[in-house]
Amino acid sequence: MDHSADAQRTDLMTITRFVLNEQSKHPESRGDFSILLSHIVLGCKFVCSAVNKAGLAKLIGLAGETNVQGEEQKKLDVLSNDVFIKALISSGRTCILVSEEDEEATFVEPSKRGKYCVVFDPLDGSSNIDCGVSIGTIFGIYLIKEDHEPTVEDVLQPGKNMLAAGYCMYGSSCTLVLSTGSGVNGFTLDPSLGEFILTHPDINIPKKGRIYSVSEGNAKNWDGPTTMYVENCKYPKDGSSPKSLRYIGSMVADVHRTLLYGGIFLYPADKKSPNGKLRVLYEVFPMSFLMEQAGGQAFTGNQRALDLVPKKLHERSPIFLGSYEDVEEIKALYSADEK
Repeated sequence: MDHSADAQRTDLMTITRFVLNEQSKHPESRGDFSILLSHIVLGCKFVCSAVNKAGLAKLIGLAGETNVQGEEQKKLDVLSNDVFIKALISSGRTCILVSEEDEEATFVEPSKRGKYCVVFDPLDGSSNIDCGVSIGTIFGIYLIKEDHEPTVEDVLQPGKNMLAAGYCMYGSSCTLVLSTGSGVNGFTLDPSLGEFILTHPDINIPKKGRIYSVSEGNAKNWDGPTTMYVENCKYPKDGSSPKSLRYIGSMVADVHRTLLYGGIFLYPADKKSPNGKLRVLYEVFPMSFLMEQAGGQAFTGNQRALDLVPKKLHERSPIFLGSYEDVEEIKALYSADEK
């Protein structure tokens, strides 16, 4: 038995150790944020385990209900939503929870209430469950002022007010990507330890990428700037090589690849969905927060994504996010179109 190798394995930067190290940089901290993150991590581990055995446990397939977005709910969606609601309430650090699966916000009872609001999509890309494509959980965390009874208005803040955001991707490995406002770090679940280990420290998206990611099936309904941008990706006028198209159809997986390899992810508005398809609070904001923290940009077609002020919980928005220079190109096209 190789004892030295085993000893080496204990000197790993786990997500718990990482969060506690970050906490120690803030002497005034009481550890509430660290406790909340540990409950989110526990929820991710639970969902990862459920996703891995979904086919065996008959969790694949429909639960026979439709969620507020009009999408048929998969059994795993329902389970994941329950897992996160329970994990977040039991942390004792949350006061409002907004889930993609629930029409109304969940207000935590006063005895278990804390000062944080968590917005989340418990299982994004769930239409891909049956074919084994990567799916994931997306979350964002806001701080709520404690001088009044919490209301829905407390959640309807611009994304730039978020304290932290992240996603957990359940794919060939289970990867958790997190930003607490000072850079982006990626952790991979080591199943033998049951711990997330820091594997992607300080992620920086390349300034320009060679990949574009969009559902081209909607091309006939796009506006002018989006059509022109995709045309330029395929037939560059400056003599450069065309970009490669990669589209998985699971936002977590597409954004994860964009973050690591560079390029741009587009989900534009079109004639069928004039306000776009992706939800502002728990899809657009967390992913835009991560992109900006990694040195990229996120744009709605009108403005910086994180400056958007949502008016309702399940509001939608177009989104263009990714490498700084790639997003600059689409911003220039929109600005020229306005003129």
